[in-house]
Amino acid sequence: MTAAAAGGPLTGLKVVDLGQVYLGPYCGLMFALMGAEVIKVEPPGGDTIRGIAGGRENPAAMMLNSSKQSVVLDLQSEEGRSALLALADNADVLIENSRPGTMEKLGIGWETLSARNPRLVMGSGKGYAADSVYRDAPAMDFPIQALTGLMSVTGFPDGPPVKCGAAIADFLGGIHLFGGIMAALHARGTTGRGDFVQIAMQDVTHHALASNIASFLLAPDGFADRAGNSQAVLKVAPYDLFPAQDGQVAIMCLNDRHWQHLTRAMGRPDLAEDAELAEGPARCAQRARVDGWVTAWTSRHTRAEIFAALNSAHVPGAAVRTLAEVVSDEDMRARGMIHDLPHPDLGTVPVPGLPMQFARHNRVPPIPAPAAGADTARVLGALRQSGLSTRSEDKN
Repeated sequence: MTAAAAGGPLTGLKVVDLGQVYLGPYCGLMFALMGAEVIKVEPPGGDTIRGIAGGRENPAAMMLNSSKQSVVLDLQSEEGRSALLALADNADVLIENSRPGTMEKLGIGWETLSARNPRLVMGSGKGYAADSVYRDAPAMDFPIQALTGLMSVTGFPDGPPVKCGAAIADFLGGIHLFGGIMAALHARGTTGRGDFVQIAMQDVTHHALASNIASFLLAPDGFADRAGNSQAVLKVAPYDLFPAQDGQVAIMCLNDRHWQHLTRAMGRPDLAEDAELAEGPARCAQRARVDGWVTAWTSRHTRAEIFAALNSAHVPGAAVRTLAEVVSDEDMRARGMIHDLPHPDLGTVPVPGLPMQFARHNRVPPIPAPAAGADTARVLGALRQSGLSTRSEDKN
C-alpha cells in the first residue's frame, strides 16, 4: 500500500463559507478538516453564534470554525460586496444558509456569481425548499423538528412531544449540503462547469424518520407516536434503559437471538429456555416482567461491568453517559476525534476531529478557530496584490 498523503483529500480546494450558526458552518468545517482552504466570511461583530453565550465567546463557534480563516465583511456596503465577489471569483465553492432572497437582494446570488465564475459550486441550505409553500417561513432547528414530525416521536406516551436534545436538523442539513456540493464538484470534473446545490432542513429530516414511518405503515393501529426509550411498535423487548449501580444502561434485543444471549449473560438459562418468551411479541406482552428480570441483573452491576457482559454476549447496549464523561473520553482523543485546543478566553475547548478515515490520506488535526476578522487584512491584502479586487470592482 502506498504511504498516506500528508494533506487531506480536499487539499487545493478554495471554499468561501458564509455559513451562520450550525448548518452552513458545519458544512464548511467538513471541507476545512479535509484540507480545503476555507475562508469564513462574517458580518461586523461576527457570526450570530458567537454572541449567543451572553457576551463571552461561544465554544460552539470555536468547534465549528476550527481550521478556517476569518474575514469580516459588511455585505451591506459596496466595498464589502466587492471583496466578497473577488473571493468568489477565485473560489471553487461558496456556502451560505442565509434567509431566502438575501443573497439575491445583495447582488451576490447564484446567477451573478455563476456568470462571473462558471466553475463555482454554490451550496445553499435553507429551512424550506424554494418551491415549498413554507418557503418564506422563518426556520431554525426547533421549529423544523416540530413541523417535520421529529418531535412527535420523541418523548414518552403520557407526555407531550419533546425536541431532540441535539440540533439534529441543522447538522443533517450541513452534511447533506456537503454531500451535494461534492457531487457537483465531481460533475464539474467532466463538464468544467459548477452548479447550484440547494437543500432544505425539512427535506433531510424526513429520512431520519425511516424507522418510525415504517412502523406506522406496518401497524397503524398499534403504533405509538412516542414510546419513550422503547421501540415504537412495541414488538421488541427488552428495549429500554435499565438501572446500574452507577447510572443507567441502554439494552436492546432487536431479535430473539439477542434475547437468548442476554438471558444467558444474566445467568438465567431458565428464561432462555422458556418457550413463552421465545419471540418478541410474546415478550412485549409481558414487558413488565421481562424488564423486571433485566433490572434485577443490571442493578447489581456497574455500567462498565454490564457493557463488558453485553459485548461478550453480542447484545447491543451501552452505558448512558453524561456530557462530562463524553468530553473527557480518552478513546476519542486517542483516535483523533477530540482535540483539546487552546482559546485565550475559554481555556481549553474539546474540538471535534474529522469523522472520516481515508487509506491514502492522513487526517489533518484541527487548528484553533480564529477570532472574528483575524485574517481580514491578510486575505484582502492578498486579493489586492493579485489584482482580483480590481477586477471585482470593474465587473460591478
